[in-house]
Amino acid sequence: MSRPVSRVLTLLELLQAGGTRTVAELADRLGVGERTVRRYVDHLVDLDIPVESVRGRYGGYRLGPGHRVPPLMLTDDEALAVLLGLVAGRRTGTTAAAGTAGETAAAKIRRVLPERLRRRLDSVLDSLTFTAPPGGTAPPETAVLLPVADAVHHHRPVSIRYTASGGRRSERTLYPYGLVAHSGRWYVTGRDLSVGEERTFRLDRVTDARVLPGSFEPPACHDPAERLLKALATAPYRHEVTLRVRGTAEQIRTRLPCSVATVTEAPPASGTDPETETGAGAGAGTGADAGRWSRVEIRAERLDWLPGVLASLDLPFVVERPDELRDLVAALAGRLMDAARHNPPAG
Repeated sequence: MSRPVSRVLTLLELLQAGGTRTVAELADRLGVGERTVRRYVDHLVDLDIPVESVRGRYGGYRLGPGHRVPPLMLTDDEALAVLLGLVAGRRTGTTAAAGTAGETAAAKIRRVLPERLRRRLDSVLDSLTFTAPPGGTAPPETAVLLPVADAVHHHRPVSIRYTASGGRRSERTLYPYGLVAHSGRWYVTGRDLSVGEERTFRLDRVTDARVLPGSFEPPACHDPAERLLKALATAPYRHEVTLRVRGTAEQIRTRLPCSVATVTEAPPASGTDPETETGAGAGAGTGADAGRWSRVEIRAERLDWLPGVLASLDLPFVVERPDELRDLVAALAGRLMDAARHNPPAG
């Protein structure tokens, strides 16, 4: 590569780092005069790369928005970061790119890398394994994600066409408050104007999104992630479980996260000792020091996973409802007692 071409590409790399670079700074980094820097900028403009001239005392040159992506100049660390991000995002389901967009993007980056760097990156990717299974959820369509994100950022209403889990289709107008990625899925939280309440929608179930005229003021201190976790924890399921657990919300969250349970710390009812009440309780009657009791509410389609989770809390608890869960806890306790009494077979 000739020296002038190499310096033009180096100039592009410097501008891609962001911000405005003065002519003097660029001349010093490139080892050329200021007039030569201006000539190199003209070369980039001739290649349809949007370089903007900034006037004033602190003026210079910066890379502006263009109608197409300019050539990228990546260091070894940057190339590795981009490829690993694409691979990990596709694996976990958090890549917001439909179809094979993630794969084609990775292939394009690999194709333009020098052979030396490509071999090193291939060694990393070939030796990389994941402990979690691949994400099986569909990413949102780019034509849906981008307008919704724009509406969130500029506080503008958006019209969406939504397909519910039961297959019912509807068109809704939403004041979107935020986007949340959770467990391989993308969600938008906001106020559904058709019902006048806050709702949460999965973006992979949105088939069309259009930003509408107007604006709105989002509520103060709204936390989209907290709103989503609460919505997941209180969604309608077959069983409504209510427990009391002797422990803090922080202790309980180690086994029952926000997306699974709603935890409310409260002192025990006056004049009542929960450990003497009827019900299954791990640690009941063990003489544990009195502490704060928390109310735990869980909505679940099945109950068979709960006894083991409650036992792993290693905290006293009382099942208020349903009776079926109390029976399952007792059955687990019986199996554990039987296992503890049996001696291992003679070798």
